[in-house]
Amino acid sequence: MPLPKYVCIFEDEASEDLRPLTHLHPVFELRCGTFTLRERIARFFPEALIYLRCREEQAALLRERLPGARIQEPPPDHCLYVAGNVLMDEIVARRITSQQDVTFVCGGKTVSFWNGQLSARREEIALRTIRYPWDPVRYNREMIVEDFLRMPLRREGRVDRGVHLVETGSISLGRGARIKPGVVVDAENGPVILEDRVTIMPNAFIEGPCWIGPDSLIKAGAKIYGGTSIGPTCKVGGEVEATILHGFSNKQHEGFLGHSYVGEWCNLGAGTNTSDLKNNYGTVRVPIGGREVDTALLFVGLTMGDHSKSGIATMFNTGTVVGVSCNVFGSGFPPKYLPSFTWCGGFSIEEYRVDKAIEVARTVMARRGQSMSSAYETLLRRLFEDTAAEREKAKAV
Repeated sequence: MPLPKYVCIFEDEASEDLRPLTHLHPVFELRCGTFTLRERIARFFPEALIYLRCREEQAALLRERLPGARIQEPPPDHCLYVAGNVLMDEIVARRITSQQDVTFVCGGKTVSFWNGQLSARREEIALRTIRYPWDPVRYNREMIVEDFLRMPLRREGRVDRGVHLVETGSISLGRGARIKPGVVVDAENGPVILEDRVTIMPNAFIEGPCWIGPDSLIKAGAKIYGGTSIGPTCKVGGEVEATILHGFSNKQHEGFLGHSYVGEWCNLGAGTNTSDLKNNYGTVRVPIGGREVDTALLFVGLTMGDHSKSGIATMFNTGTVVGVSCNVFGSGFPPKYLPSFTWCGGFSIEEYRVDKAIEVARTVMARRGQSMSSAYETLLRRLFEDTAAEREKAKAV
């Protein structure tokens, strides 16, 4: 296929239905498999210069996270534009580069075009897109498998005596990674990818397909089942299945987390449990943008925005959505939707003061050697103002 010299990954209205995950991240920075959506698109165009277009309020923080990236810059002529919520694969990459006079659409949404101009000639293309928060989780298993097939097998870490590896040809071990005695890594149903400096403590069980990002720690006795992506820099224990932890988040203790997407800087207290299957085995409905959306899926767990936390023994119902900087605790199930900057104890909902929320977030980030920039704080304060009406409505219920 003719490879483009320039690729612009752009964000569109898809970000709205992916909240709260996109409150502090552009769509293309969400994770699915072993990569973010941006990284996945860029891998198929290794020689191209990548340009990024996001919501203007996200630009300053994105520049800090991706120093040197071409953000909000006008791309040159003869540039291929790709929607940031596309799960790129080889077939799609070949088709969108082979026809430069076509605007490609999927489900009525524009996903690719050339030269900054929408062509009058439109063609429907079959591809996978991330439209709702459960979509990255739904595709995660197959993305890990596809990613493994496109990367070199690594054997750079340490495997202690007493470790049991099943299907070693599908187990990749990064530099400085260590698997301690009593661990079982089972890649029979899919690959297991352990990145640099990952530590698996004794007696843990890891089932593929699974990706564990750099500097993450899997606690002793943990049970990590297939379809899970963890990291980077996470600490995880208990039972986890078919879940994405975006990065810098902790679930260190016992409790079940399934078919969920947990953002950055979150902490799930001891004994936190998520339901991911209804008792009547019906499809799960999830609150999105003030309406309930039928996912058409039997398994959907928790969606949690950045900097949110749960207290010990917290229970989340099937399809619950928790915003950014929330604190959830107390007995019983919290509401299925909690707006950002909310304290929820049992059935009581209060507003989380923005100054206090920022102070705590700054403290948590410092514990991992990270600092909160002025751009980050500005975005948090803007989000607090933008979600004020949601909190008032939640308190009135």
